[in-house]
Amino acid sequence: MAAQNTQSAVGGSNQPAPAHITTLKVDFTWKKFQALITGQANPPDPRYIVHFQGIKSPHIIVKSADDTITIGDGTLHPVSINAEYEVRGRAGKLKALKRFQTQYTHLSQAYSDDDSLATMTWTSSCGFKTWDFICLDEKQNPVAKFSANAWALNKIGTIEFLGPKATSLAARDEIVVIGLTLFYCMLLRTTSILSFFGAIIARPGSLENDKSA
Repeated sequence: MAAQNTQSAVGGSNQPAPAHITTLKVDFTWKKFQALITGQANPPDPRYIVHFQGIKSPHIIVKSADDTITIGDGTLHPVSINAEYEVRGRAGKLKALKRFQTQYTHLSQAYSDDDSLATMTWTSSCGFKTWDFICLDEKQNPVAKFSANAWALNKIGTIEFLGPKATSLAARDEIVVIGLTLFYCMLLRTTSILSFFGAIIARPGSLENDKSA
């Protein structure tokens, strides 16, 4: 992975994001085969550009709004139901907690209150129109929700940030990269027979052994 450990175009990684930005919109452009993530201002204010690579890894690359700085990336696998990501130079794993349910975990630096890594949990709920991916902190409080439009071809969905770190730029970068990685990991799982067999042979569980990394 090749994410650059640099500051984004809207500030340093430990600076708060503008207070009014608690929800981002994700729109896909077929012409350029990329997604534009914007705030809800009118006109929309670009925050990230997401590039997709079908075969070459990493498969998801999140860049700054001016397309010059790599914020992070995500890598999927044809068989394994786990995924890898990198956010601002720090690599991590998005690991399944269940074989046939959308329950994943990752270790967070942005949501930690000390030098250790915080264990985060992702769950999901699916309705007729939306597929919601909810990120919970160590106390099982929701900190973010990625609501994907089940039938949309362009307007992929929205990412909502919750709780005391809703305006943290570091938290926002992390959720955007890992949330998109999880979404496309689950899309792959729902459309690939290889992922089905990957779930059968998977060894789901926590990342506690990696917490000191």
